Amino acid sequence: MIHKTAIIDVKSKIDQNVEIGPYTVIGPDVEIQEGTKIQSHASITGRTKIGKDNKIYPFASIGNDPQDLKYKGEKTELVIGDGNTIREYTTINTGTAGGGGLTKIGNNSLLMIGVHIAHDCIIGNNVVIANSAAIAGHAEIGDQVIIGGNCGVQQFSRIGKMAMIGGMTGVSRDVIPYGVSLGNRNYLDGINIIGLRRKKISNKDIICLSDAYKEIFKTESLNENLSKLNGDFKDNIFVQEIIDFINKDKKRPICTPYSK
Repeated sequence: MIHKTAIIDVKSKIDQNVEIGPYTVIGPDVEIQEGTKIQSHASITGRTKIGKDNKIYPFASIGNDPQDLKYKGEKTELVIGDGNTIREYTTINTGTAGGGGLTKIGNNSLLMIGVHIAHDCIIGNNVVIANSAAIAGHAEIGDQVIIGGNCGVQQFSRIGKMAMIGGMTGVSRDVIPYGVSLGNRNYLDGINIIGLRRKKISNKDIICLSDAYKEIFKTESLNENLSKLNGDFKDNIFVQEIIDFINKDKKRPICTPYSK
């Protein structure tokens, strides 16, 4: 059902069974798949593709220009997957030519009121970003990450799978998978044990991960600490994810317990 007051460009591609509420505006390069429900007063523009069964709340601004002074109107994209909930006043910008040209949101995530997703961000699946959190350009957020309210994530930051970021944290250092990070300028505060238990990860793996965490961050010399890890740690898939994350090329330093 499309409300009679909605303004939808004839060049847009809207599947059947998409609901569009009053006063919503949809631009010419927008594609929306079946089952998505858009409430009133939303703005969806740019080269934006939205998947199935998403729910978009009033006054969301999706697909508008990136907030980047270098942007000169290049044809860049925003791709949003399936089953996401995008609450009121959320803003999601398209990519930039210099950043790869793509902003991407995965599946089944919740973006609460007032969340900002900047240009060229890559957001995984089953992510929760709480009210008024701002994710700056080129950030990468892994699957099942939880970001608390009023957080600020600096550009080019990485947050690994199933990490938890406490409310009002300023993320200026990369957060390892399964890590908990807090603080005005973030520091590492252990492993997300509660999250791991909720995901039915075995106690054996949780203990191994916790023990490996102590060894990896035993001193401030991460490379030396990693070189001393024994085979049992390296054979664990969860520990290996952390090792790979730390060793990957990066723009930001790794968040550690010593980052306070």
